[in-house]
Amino acid sequence: QVPLVESGGGLVQAGGSLRLSCAASGRTFYAMGWFRQAPGKEREFVAAISWSDGSIYYADSVKGRFTISRDNAKKTVYLQMNSLKPEDTAVYYCAARGYSGHMYYTDSDQYNYWGRGTQVTVSS
Repeated sequence: QVPLVESGGGLVQAGGSLRLSCAASGRTFYAMGWFRQAPGKEREFVAAISWSDGSIYYADSVKGRFTISRDNAKKTVYLQMNSLKPEDTAVYYCAARGYSGHMYYTDSDQYNYWGRGTQVTVSS
């Protein structure tokens, strides 16, 4: 059973918007985040949110354009992506951390659950 299921990816023109969703199931998570991986590139941090205090973190490349949010009742995290650029094209992965303690939210090694990814393609 995959505890994280992403949805909402697709094809959009530059300047457009998409909203990704990540539904968590089966357990409590302490933090959830989004990473992305473009062809030929390493996976990179996009945004993260603490489930305990709601602290939010963004990569510099998406600040002011992307917004991460959560719905505690639905155990779902969202990534609203506006003003999309062709360089945002990537597979977007939802990640979650299933244990407490100090963490570096931008480090993918800090997350121990991953979704299967959803493709986002931004055309110029």
